[in-house]
Amino acid sequence: MICISTASVQTGLPHERKRCPPMVIHPGRPHRPVHLALLLAAILGLAACSEAPKDAHPEQLVTKRQALFKQFTRTLEPMGVVARDRQPYQPDALLAQALELQRLASQPWPLFRPDGNYPPTKALAKVWDEPAAFEQAQRRYIARVDALVEAAKGRDIAIIRPAVNEVELACKACHDRFRRP
Repeated sequence: MICISTASVQTGLPHERKRCPPMVIHPGRPHRPVHLALLLAAILGLAACSEAPKDAHPEQLVTKRQALFKQFTRTLEPMGVVARDRQPYQPDALLAQALELQRLASQPWPLFRPDGNYPPTKALAKVWDEPAAFEQAQRRYIARVDALVEAAKGRDIAIIRPAVNEVELACKACHDRFRRP
């Protein structure tokens, strides 16, 4: 194997050919440069360090909030798919989903207590600094969910579509103002 010296490449002078230093090859192992193994070890080390902090609060307020919000998403997303005509409209299924979302809609808010602002929360300090605005966002969301339930009871997809959109917009407005990306 012949190497080209980096000095000759940088100067633009004719390439000087010289022998590369021998690589260490271990019997029974594939031929790999040592720096690749070091790079892999560094990546794995950094990945282990980047794990999100665990919820250490005795009541696990953040973990409970996050679980409820994931349930919101799992309940709302199928309705959004139907509202966008990506799945067929099944009135009974959509009504059941809307009722489930209504059941969940008021559950996470009591978990935003003053002692609930700690890692791994994604909530911004505005939740606690601007309680009236946060409560208004909650009321808006719950009202939109209630309107979605009423639309679902009417079984008219033309009325359900904008109701689903209003719930999604209420979620987004709250996230934009009170949640870290």
